[in-house]
Amino acid sequence: MKTTIVNCHALLGETATPAPGPVDIEIDGRLIADIRPAGARAPEGEVIDGRRMLVAAGLINGHHHSHEGFYKGRKDNLPLELWMNYVRPLKPIEFSARDIYLRTMIGAIEAVRSGTTTISDDTNQSPRIRPEHVEQVFQAYEDIGIRANVGITLFDKPFFRAVPFVDEEFPKELLAELDGTPMYSGAELLDFVTGLARTRHPSTNRVSYIAAPSAPQRCTEDFLMAVRRMADDYDLPLMIHVQETRMQVVTGQLFYGSTMIEYLDRIGFMKPKTAFIHGIWLNPREIEIMARTGVTIQHNPPSNLKVGSGLAPIRALLKAGVNVSMGTDGCGSIEGTDMQNALYLSALLQKLRGDHTEWVGADEAFHAATMGGARALGREKELGAVEVGRIADLVGYKLDSIPFTPLNNPLQQLVYSASRAEVDLVMVDGAVIEKDGKLTRIDEAAILDEIAEAHARIAPLLTESEKDVERISPHYERIFRRCQCMEIAADTFPARLSH
Repeated sequence: MKTTIVNCHALLGETATPAPGPVDIEIDGRLIADIRPAGARAPEGEVIDGRRMLVAAGLINGHHHSHEGFYKGRKDNLPLELWMNYVRPLKPIEFSARDIYLRTMIGAIEAVRSGTTTISDDTNQSPRIRPEHVEQVFQAYEDIGIRANVGITLFDKPFFRAVPFVDEEFPKELLAELDGTPMYSGAELLDFVTGLARTRHPSTNRVSYIAAPSAPQRCTEDFLMAVRRMADDYDLPLMIHVQETRMQVVTGQLFYGSTMIEYLDRIGFMKPKTAFIHGIWLNPREIEIMARTGVTIQHNPPSNLKVGSGLAPIRALLKAGVNVSMGTDGCGSIEGTDMQNALYLSALLQKLRGDHTEWVGADEAFHAATMGGARALGREKELGAVEVGRIADLVGYKLDSIPFTPLNNPLQQLVYSASRAEVDLVMVDGAVIEKDGKLTRIDEAAILDEIAEAHARIAPLLTESEKDVERISPHYERIFRRCQCMEIAADTFPARLSH
């Protein structure tokens, strides 16, 4: 089946260069078959009028946590280490399979509406995996039509033991209680996700599996390398949280006698198709390691601001040849999956660092949100650009709107002025999943009503769970303050106005 977007403006190729004039974009099945001057020949198949449309590559959201969906708007003014326990309850909340579907839709709907065609979801299922719950995550993405890489958060150490000084700062009775919480074994986790690697591989599934070990400090070395081998055996992309905060740099020094990046390099973990989520607190030696090993830094400016983690050294990474991709993070640390907002912030924030001749511009920010994301997934020849032969993951923006009026530089205006309100067309795999501002595959209003009903039932459970977390908060606060006083490498790039 063919579809032709006729008479549109377009940002073409890996550099997102504006076409010299209006073009017709012909899609055959899931691929872009032709890009030609408008009216060069009669369009085939379904015709989409693009006269008032700017067509660009769909944005690739490299990092999201769908399990945080119901936590939107519940916390503010907490650094990561003092916030994160609230979205990982000490005692599991009993969700139905339908609840899991609905909370996944919270992020999925906003993702599509903000011009996202691919999302990588690191969804937490601990302390126990329920296959029917995992299936509902996949089903939500199948239903809305987005391309999704779903990772099940993997760790084999108790979550609270991923920070130093626990044995010194926690009461013994509380430690015994927390250590006694049942967990899946590493072998059981690997067995489950290996099944997903076989049946939900990215090469054959629009909604697929991605390897997602949570973070070095939450995994034993043996388990971490077992996940690495599984990803290599099945040729899977892999994502892992690394050095989001200053405290994590200190944690690396205390746990491994080095930073976490040096540790991961030492054990042979770092390879291409591996994304280090956040990567904010870095020094030049670590950047050299990442350039040598082909690892991507996955930049999430909205959540990094919300929890005060800081500003990643993007120019230094790009100068060293490190691939940079982009994401939003989950609805708990930041209030949504709006990739247009992440795109806007990524270009503006970097102008706070260094001389203006080395600022990150709109073109580099857009490249990170498209081609950078494609490269992180090992799909730089298939995704990330409007180009003949690539998969038709496309977004059409309304040019007859104030952000594009007057039209001087469509790429800069897309990055600095446009919002999700200008997203009018979204195609994934050559299929239209949003048109004229309406999602085509789901009844959005009905789903939002159902989410509200579910939330009314779930909100008291969240409140009760958050009160339970307060038992450990003072101990985390002391650990956090203690780590803030410890030295880190003097040449670490300044991630905050003050360390």
